[in-house]
Amino acid sequence: MVSSTIDHMVAVTVFLAATLLFIGLFNQTIQTAVIYQRHRATATKASDLLDNMLLSPGIPVNWGQTDIVPTGFGLQDPEFTQYRISPFSLMRLNSSTGTPVYYPKTGLTYSNITMGFGQSLLVPFSSTLNYSTALRLLGINGTYGFSLTMTPIVTVSISEVQSNPLTLSINVFGAGSPLAYAEVSYCFMIIKGREGGAYPSYTIDYGTTLANSAGVASLVFPGFDGTEDSYVIIAYAHLSGLVGVGYHEHVVYDENYVVPFVSNFETGEVLLAHSWDVHGGDHPAEIAYNATFVLLSEDFTLREMPLDNETGKIVGKLNYGQDPQHAYNNLTINTHNPGILIVTYSKSAVESGVVIMPWGISSLAFPVTFGGDSSKQEWVATDMRQVIVGGIAYQAKIALWSLEGYQVVG
Repeated sequence: MVSSTIDHMVAVTVFLAATLLFIGLFNQTIQTAVIYQRHRATATKASDLLDNMLLSPGIPVNWGQTDIVPTGFGLQDPEFTQYRISPFSLMRLNSSTGTPVYYPKTGLTYSNITMGFGQSLLVPFSSTLNYSTALRLLGINGTYGFSLTMTPIVTVSISEVQSNPLTLSINVFGAGSPLAYAEVSYCFMIIKGREGGAYPSYTIDYGTTLANSAGVASLVFPGFDGTEDSYVIIAYAHLSGLVGVGYHEHVVYDENYVVPFVSNFETGEVLLAHSWDVHGGDHPAEIAYNATFVLLSEDFTLREMPLDNETGKIVGKLNYGQDPQHAYNNLTINTHNPGILIVTYSKSAVESGVVIMPWGISSLAFPVTFGGDSSKQEWVATDMRQVIVGGIAYQAKIALWSLEGYQVVG
């Protein structure tokens, strides 16, 4: 009798243990399935959200060319369909990578995309679209977080092979391989100092060349010594619908220079500031400048376009540490077609340099990163599209994560 009772107790215990184990395993399986469904829903949401951004211009449709806050978020170029993106809407996105710049003469802080000395895009925070506003306009505030990156597909890198005579090598690289036999159009600007005049002068040479089977093109400029004068070269490479842009500059003087700030998108106003008032320095000095604006035409060549300011000129002088009305000057870009603002500057006949700024993010193939930080998220869904931004091939990639914070419980 005792033996039978013990057997029953052991059997019941084993049965209860097996039942509890089964329930635990079943519960974990159910939780895993639920999380899988949530991950799948997040991945679907990422794809839908990316298309919503890229296939809608937003409200109003031209918000990228104004200073107003949109009531609907979208990046599509309103003049086109499909995956063609507005280079000016991208300019208005508050960069999540660059260090903001404060300019005391205007009392404003600027969103900053800097690609190196003299290659920057500075937009006042008051004119940019921030991450929290984008979340609200997309209807995902408190539910999802995202990060959007726009990266050029074609890389055009320019390096100096020899200084005298100046010899440059242009390397064109596409999606995973060289862009063999790509046609390259270039704009080469030579800057002279204030010799014989109050302002720097420049000459511009336009031309085309062809890359070889390895995607490499060579340019030689006879009679020009690259160590004596400042210069900048901007090159566009194109093949079978893929277009990329690269640039290279050499300056002989960089202690004092011009810093361009975007002031007003709608009117095209750009502020030219003295670098000492923005970044400081050891030897502040007065500098003179000469500005020009170039557009990319349909045949992939660059053409100059007139600039206007209050005096109708494109030259001026900048002093450091002065009152606001003397510390900076303004000029106006009279178009909303993508182009490049090129500002030459000089302190003397032999001390000169050049800075460039894109008007429309694509004209210099600046990358864009907008949104939150996904590095600390447990699970992130990604999706990507190939798009055209102002004629330049880009890859748009979204990273999306849920803010619910779920995990498997054992």
